[in-house]
Amino acid sequence: MIVLGIETSCDETAAAVVDADRRILSNIVLSQLDAHAPFGGVVPEIAARAHVEAIDDVVAQAMSEAGAKFADLSCIAATGGPGLIGGVIVGVMTAKAIALAEAKPFVAVNHLEAHALTARLSGTESGEVIAFPYLLLLVSGGHCQLLIVEGVGSYRRIGTTVDDALGEAFDKSAKLMGLGYPGGPKVEAWAQNGDDRRFPLPRPMRGRAGCEFSFSGLKTKVRQTLEELPPGPFTDRDIADLCASFQRAVGDVLEDRCTNAIATFQAQCPGVGALVVAGGVAANAYLRDRLTVLAAAHGLRFHAPPIYLCTDNGAMVAWAGLEKFQQRGADNLAFKPRPRWPLDPNAPPAVFAGVKA
Repeated sequence: MIVLGIETSCDETAAAVVDADRRILSNIVLSQLDAHAPFGGVVPEIAARAHVEAIDDVVAQAMSEAGAKFADLSCIAATGGPGLIGGVIVGVMTAKAIALAEAKPFVAVNHLEAHALTARLSGTESGEVIAFPYLLLLVSGGHCQLLIVEGVGSYRRIGTTVDDALGEAFDKSAKLMGLGYPGGPKVEAWAQNGDDRRFPLPRPMRGRAGCEFSFSGLKTKVRQTLEELPPGPFTDRDIADLCASFQRAVGDVLEDRCTNAIATFQAQCPGVGALVVAGGVAANAYLRDRLTVLAAAHGLRFHAPPIYLCTDNGAMVAWAGLEKFQQRGADNLAFKPRPRWPLDPNAPPAVFAGVKA
């Protein structure tokens, strides 16, 4: 079985070909960072137009590198949401057009599920597939959730952010410090040479029951800390120390929230599973190290996909589409792209946060 996956939910135009043996035959990612950097974040209209201009060439390159023809494909998968709706539409319509022209099944993939199942694509260090169930920390620019992954299409959300996503907090804090976009990698790089105890930043939600997150207060404290520094340009030492302090505060929050989540997971799924982290923020080496130690302390295996599969890519969409197609078959071509598409539609709204996708 061979699947083409298309990803256009944010600011990467991506396509990949993956087979049932978990081999990534091609994985093309065209970034739009240069187009969005002057604005300090992703501009939806610019993103959508860039996807339109690039999608045909990206798909063609993915098929060429895989040495495959459309006739060889078992199905065509595309991110159907959640995401910036203009971009999602581009990917869905491209996949539908190929499916219709080539008489192939079409599979709409939940972007969050693609991240959630990436661990099964990359597998363990020994090459084994990560078995269900497992505990997932999904952390990206738009989402921050803790979920019990019971199987393909079966998720139980046990925690979410009540305000900002973690990746958003990284990006906005970096912007306040004048580091530019995207902020996550820049904060991590500066933090390597900083004193992580210099600035007393808050640890929102730490010590509370449950698994909810909050990062808006931490971001606000970063702004206040910068305003309290001596007048004039920020020094390199100030920036390095603040980045390190911010990153350590985030690590403390994730450790606390995941500790509660592990207790819930082990009570409901005793004797099995792993702690998996996925999404763009999962590329942060400091946070991966903190979570590795935490998982080991609770007798869980820890797994994070390789860095190139943490950020948005077509391979994760192709794999999620393959797993979904094997278990549930194809989607109707009448499928409508969705700006919101929760993994657990039955999860109660988080207090003060409304419905989180």
